This record gives sequence, structure tokens and C-alpha cells, in this order.
Amino acid sequence: MIKLNIGCGGRPLKEYINIDMDSKDDLEKRYPNLKIDDDIIIKNYDIFNLPFKNNEVDEILCEALIEHIPFTKEENFFREIARILKKGGRLYLSTPNFEETVKQWLNAKDDWKDFFRNDDQSISKSHWFGTYTYQPLNRWGYLTAMIFGSQNGDGQFHHNCYTENKLRKIIEKINLKLVSIDHFRWKGDRDHMLGLNITK
Repeated sequence: MIKLNIGCGGRPLKEYINIDMDSKDDLEKRYPNLKIDDDIIIKNYDIFNLPFKNNEVDEILCEALIEHIPFTKEENFFREIARILKKGGRLYLSTPNFEETVKQWLNAKDDWKDFFRNDDQSISKSHWFGTYTYQPLNRWGYLTAMIFGSQNGDGQFHHNCYTENKLRKIIEKINLKLVSIDHFRWKGDRDHMLGLNITK
């Protein structure tokens, strides 16, 4: 079976071909608590031109990836995924639920405290524009990062956004089928997420 984990970041998996813009060494630098075993495969493939034949891949995992793809390249990515996915294969993807995030942002306190910092000390303390918490207490803390990405390194910016309705329309447009959709929280208490199980 060919199983891909596209945009693996700090979550590379055994038995998958893990695809990321960073090398194994770069991933371990970005995620200091991560030690990648030698038997884990990391590839730097072009996600818009993947080296697989039509209908060749059994499973594709895309966790918190698609919001990092510019909307100008959105169609290219989704059509490439549909091309390589095998009939009966599965695509699992998750992305922030932008509609729920915006509702949170609008309901939060407009209490700006400090400019964004990305020095090591600030990052280690979870510094978000003067706040030191992942709680969505005000608009300019972690809620801003939920919308725009963490901004702590290349590839972490958010360039796009998704709602349940938009994803349903995309799946229909590329001739895939939605099996189920789940609503959950990133790491249990953070971003409102959409999780989709899709087949061909």
C-alpha cells in the first residue's frame, strides 16, 4: 500500500511516506522535542506535482495543511490529490473551521497588549502579542494566530481558510465523495477544526 502524510510537520508517521517542505534535520530543529527514527521516510516532494501515477495511492493524510496553501494554488493541490488517489482510496484531512474561529474572534475582548515577538524566550513561553496563553481571551492573542498562522517560521503562515460548506463544494467539484465530517478541537482545547474522511 502507498500511504502519504502530506505536510507532516512535527507528526511524521511510520508506514507512510511523509512529505514536508523541511528535511528530517530541519524538522527536528523546528520541533525540539521531536526525534525522528531512522526508519521514518521524509520526502521534499512538490505537493502540486507528486511523483505518483494516476489512481496509485491508497491513503492520503493531510492534517492542518490546506490552510497553508495559497488560494491561487488551491485548485492545483486538490486536483493533484484527486488524480493520484486510488478508486476506493481514502483521503483524511483536517483544517481550522474558519467560521467558528471568526465567531470566537468577534466575541473576544479587543485588548491589544504588545507587538508580536518570535525570539526563543517568547516562543518558549507561548507569547502571543503580549499574552502568554493559548486561551482565546482577547482578539490579539492566540486567536490571531488561529487565523493567520503562528508566524514563527517559513511555512507556518495561513494563506487560506475553509468552512464546512466550502469543503463540501470542493469535494464535489473534484469528483470525490464525503464519507463523514467531524468537528473537534486542535490538541483538545485550541482551534475549532473540521476533520473529513473522503473517498474516490
